[in-house]
Amino acid sequence: MKKLALAAALSVAATGAMAGGLAPVVMEPAVIVEETTSSSGGIVVPLLLLAVIVAVAVSD
Repeated sequence: MKKLALAAALSVAATGAMAGGLAPVVMEPAVIVEETTSSSGGIVVPLLLLAVIVAVAVSD
């Protein structure tokens, strides 16, 4: 009976080890991100900040 249980345990372990195998290697293409430039050149945020400062100064 012990031999039967041992054989069953080994067969289950061997089946689990052989089930998956190796997956084929998949090469993903490289993603190229190009930055777009706007005509404002990053000046919008400082101008908004300056407008807020001026509005606070005028309201005092």
